[in-house]
Amino acid sequence: MLENARGRCLRCHVLQARDLAPRDITGTSDPFARVFWGSQSLETSTIKKTRFPHWDEVLELQEMPGAPAPLRVELWDWDMVGKNDFLGMVEFPPPVLQQNPPRGWFRLLPFPRAEEDSGGQLGALRLKVRLIEDRILPSHNYRPLTELLTEAVRGLAEEDAASPLAVLEELTSGDCRQDLATNLVKLFLGQGLAGPFLDYLTRREVTRTTDPNTLFRSNSLASKSMEQFMKLVGMPYLHEVLKPVINRVFEEKRYIELDPCKIDLGRTRRISFKGAPSEEHVREASLGLLTGYLGPIVDAIVGSVGRCPPAMRLAFKQLHQCVQKRFPQAEHEDAKYLAISGFLFLRFFAPAILTPKLFDLRDQHADPQTSRSLLLLAKAVQSIGNLGQQLGQGKELWMAPLHPFLLQSVSRVRDFLDQLVDVDGEEAGGPARALVAPSVIVREGYLLKRKEEPAGLAPRFAFKKRYFWLSGETLSYSRSPEWQMRFSIPVSHIRAVERVDEGAFQLPHVMQVMAQDGAGALRTTYLQCKNVNELNQWLSALRKASAPNPDKLAACHPGAFRSSRWTCCLQAERSVLGTA
Repeated sequence: MLENARGRCLRCHVLQARDLAPRDITGTSDPFARVFWGSQSLETSTIKKTRFPHWDEVLELQEMPGAPAPLRVELWDWDMVGKNDFLGMVEFPPPVLQQNPPRGWFRLLPFPRAEEDSGGQLGALRLKVRLIEDRILPSHNYRPLTELLTEAVRGLAEEDAASPLAVLEELTSGDCRQDLATNLVKLFLGQGLAGPFLDYLTRREVTRTTDPNTLFRSNSLASKSMEQFMKLVGMPYLHEVLKPVINRVFEEKRYIELDPCKIDLGRTRRISFKGAPSEEHVREASLGLLTGYLGPIVDAIVGSVGRCPPAMRLAFKQLHQCVQKRFPQAEHEDAKYLAISGFLFLRFFAPAILTPKLFDLRDQHADPQTSRSLLLLAKAVQSIGNLGQQLGQGKELWMAPLHPFLLQSVSRVRDFLDQLVDVDGEEAGGPARALVAPSVIVREGYLLKRKEEPAGLAPRFAFKKRYFWLSGETLSYSRSPEWQMRFSIPVSHIRAVERVDEGAFQLPHVMQVMAQDGAGALRTTYLQCKNVNELNQWLSALRKASAPNPDKLAACHPGAFRSSRWTCCLQAERSVLGTA
């Protein structure tokens, strides 16, 4: 739970549900979750035709200060015609939220005073509710801490147990260390010191490591920070490399299975094969499909040197040099490669293949059959990232038919890594400039758009559906993806990107983009997203794209200027400065 001047905020991570009641004639349901906290409510996306939905969505709800409110999560079956059908609910009183935040599986219950007892047949819901109290002070209060942290990375000490970063690492673990890494990476990116920061942490960890096989295998601050750095800087690169093949896997829906214990001959007969296929036939066909997907993935990766963000390449070069200096022996020749591939393949490419929705590669999670295909592809990419060192070991010997292809790919990956670290510091440029490449479309999709109200006119503007594209150069939009006429806002003209209070338009998930027009005047465009996850993704993408812009606004209004006054502070003067 986050607490600030605008009220309390609760984060509810809706993970999945199981054994839901079938409400449709197909014997399944189209479930979605609706979360209530105080006067606020939000919904997840709808997962079609399943009794075992997997959402993995984080919903944030705000409530004005006052008495603590219970948290209620309801599951509903979406219906195109008629009313939605109730599936079950869970509820947690305020003391539980504050003292023992819910985390795990919870049995779904009927509405209180329901006419019929469900008999315990409503299934279960898996939740993770996190309560945090953050008190955000004006930025000048953090200046001494910022200076202390930046001085730590400018020093030359590789092992200093008393340094601020070393102390922070010792005091954190788990989710807390993850949050610490995310905030530190953002801080040092903003200061233009992401490279020195990562170099400091990696040098510190490499110095403390005696066995190269254990290098960066733990969830240390160095590992978490490099992982978050790749996600913040390299997401457009990841999309460019993986999205074409990921889309193919989702669209083709082919049955793929190599494990004899999991092969379902009945399913293969219904889906992919004619006649009565044998187990060997299924494995051969699956091997062909897997290599058909893996080939383009490996080709895209090894051919992506020029598209990898320069800031990432420079960070990998520093890591490569540090490991090579620490382990110069011939028997540790692969250590410098494994240090990089361990991050790039095992912590970036493979997780994105396994769960594309979490990396914004797809709007929905995969169905079980597609999830299995993605799992096999992710395992293969992990093996390539390990340079084939663990092939033939462990319990998954049924992956052996794929080994020749994987081993052929290893030498190509070594060459790729050599080229990746062949970069000059000047080439890398400033970290902020490297966040979004000018020509790459980093985000696109439908949003609802509204202009600010001109002075002296009655409020008559409504939100209109438009298709948006965001690149490093422009935020452009048109009536549809196929529409020829596009309007655009230069990213270099953006001065602020912020959320808008729900009360401004009586609508949720609204943000504002404030940009200068050709005459230098500030103009505000309001954009509404369909849910809080989409809102956060657009906010993040727009802020990254406009990160290097000068003359950013120090504050802006969280409301809108409507009917001759601001909805937030009720001031009647449009030019009055914002406070948020």
